[in-house]
Amino acid sequence: MENLISIVKTPVFTCAASLVLALGITEGLHAQTLFIVSNGGGTIGTYTPSGTPLNANLISGLNYPGGLAISGDNLFVVQGGNSSVGEYTTSGGTVNHSLFSAGLNGPEGIAICGTNLFVANYSGNSIAEYTTSGSTVTTSFITGLNAPTGLAISGTNLFVANYGTGTIGEFTTGGAPINRNLISGLDGGFGLAISGDDLFVANWVSGTIGEYTTSGDTINSALITGLGLDEPTYLAISGTNLYVANWNAGTIGEYTTSGDTVDAELISGLNKPEGIVIEPTPEPGTLALAAVGALSLLGYRRNKN
Repeated sequence: MENLISIVKTPVFTCAASLVLALGITEGLHAQTLFIVSNGGGTIGTYTPSGTPLNANLISGLNYPGGLAISGDNLFVVQGGNSSVGEYTTSGGTVNHSLFSAGLNGPEGIAICGTNLFVANYSGNSIAEYTTSGSTVTTSFITGLNAPTGLAISGTNLFVANYGTGTIGEFTTGGAPINRNLISGLDGGFGLAISGDDLFVANWVSGTIGEYTTSGDTINSALITGLGLDEPTYLAISGTNLYVANWNAGTIGEYTTSGDTVDAELISGLNKPEGIVIEPTPEPGTLALAAVGALSLLGYRRNKN
């Protein structure tokens, strides 16, 4: 398994977008651009949702890039080769090749919540927290993990895939443990993606995609099998479409969140694809509606508590 510590990350949404999905407001968000990391080529390329290349080398010269996250017009990418995180614009401009590196030890997954940025240290068995401006909050935000890889955020909850134990743990975005073994029995669980109350996980070893609820119930541990899957790493969701990066096959496959195959080789010829995120185009008024709903939900939770 070549360069393991730089191949297991998952794209995630900012907290606001996660609340949009948690509220079920997805029909007004349409995929505009897919950003895809090629670990072997040291690049980030852009494609349309139908698989047409826009710029296969939008960003180049990266050092074994893996995990990818998007916030507004900025992309944050984990570089396993030098244990750092770089920041770029979605148009390909360089903000900082090495925004921060302190405390990183075999970095893998990356997730953004507002202005806070979380990085999974595969070799350090921990999650470190930084700001999107590059300041270090704490290098030991969450400890006691076992080869953590994929990260995903839903509302105020942070989900972490532990490759070493085949589990998914749940924590708050403040770092408090909720359930360190929320889901178990995974077979090389790597990338995570959330849609509403559903949690999808890519199993590297078995080459399958499993579906669970965010409360830990099993919906289908082998929702998608075969059908072009070959060492799947990252996942991304747009509406009812699920995109899967296949590291060994060099492809991006497209499926539905109910498990149907749309195109198992939507994009091919990639050099060890890993991180994948989607830049959505919202319909007018959708984000405003979602923001109101998210704020109302948060207010309800505060009042309830």
